[in-house]
Amino acid sequence: MHMLYDSESFAVMQIHANAPEESAPAPAVPQLARNGFEIVDKRSGKEVYLDGSWAELFQQRLNVWQKNTPTQEELEDMLESYAELAHTPVGLH
Repeated sequence: MHMLYDSESFAVMQIHANAPEESAPAPAVPQLARNGFEIVDKRSGKEVYLDGSWAELFQQRLNVWQKNTPTQEELEDMLESYAELAHTPVGLH
């Protein structure tokens, strides 16, 4: 898990679900990569996990942000739109 963004309102983590540990042997059977992003809305106490095509679209946005840095307000407005998808209460990991 890699923290990408953390503010008073939101936290965004990039998750490499099947990332092998350095000391672990390679699996005999290939595993489906389930990488994604977790967006936590701290105000509501809910989170949404983006994987598949949702994660790909979010990654495209990240790539654009690297070229054209958004303001914090622009970033939080965009995260607000994803937070509307959040239905899962945040639990301890």
